[in-house]
Amino acid sequence: MPCKSYSQLPSEANNFLYAKEFSKEIALFNTKSFLFRDVLGISSDIVQFEVIPLAASNSGELTTLLYRCESKNKEGLVLGFYGNYWNKFGAVYQGFSFKNLEKEKAIEFLNRIQSAMDDNEKFLFQEADNNNIYFRYDDIDVLICYSYQNYIIRLFWNGFDSTWERTAFNRSKRRFERKMK
Repeated sequence: MPCKSYSQLPSEANNFLYAKEFSKEIALFNTKSFLFRDVLGISSDIVQFEVIPLAASNSGELTTLLYRCESKNKEGLVLGFYGNYWNKFGAVYQGFSFKNLEKEKAIEFLNRIQSAMDDNEKFLFQEADNNNIYFRYDDIDVLICYSYQNYIIRLFWNGFDSTWERTAFNRSKRRFERKMK
């Protein structure tokens, strides 16, 4: 007996738009429970906090969100990782996870990436795609290359390999700095 079905994936031409919107929407929804359970802490008191999406990568693999909770005196940046990840046995899964960077660490992380690109611009431009730089920040491995007239920043964390385009990085950094003032 024939079965008619429809794919849940959008057409090839629109993949990046749907991935970006999906990531931002899901990140905002799921980050809220991550924040009050894992970052701010469960409380019987009523606690106010805000979560502001900053930017999503075109690939939909990474979304950045700012959070602030005055009563707990906590604020920072959440990196939302989405997509395929591998466990230690090599099995591939789809999923998401969040990395919290408190305000000072977030500023340091964003500035470290920016200065790495600035300080190594000549080397990276010399042989686009071939010349790369990398470093570790906390438990995040950062790989940067220059490809097709744009920086590509890859973040390796907790089994995820997420691409952060320069535009999304710049938007995240600019909005984070502006909202934290």
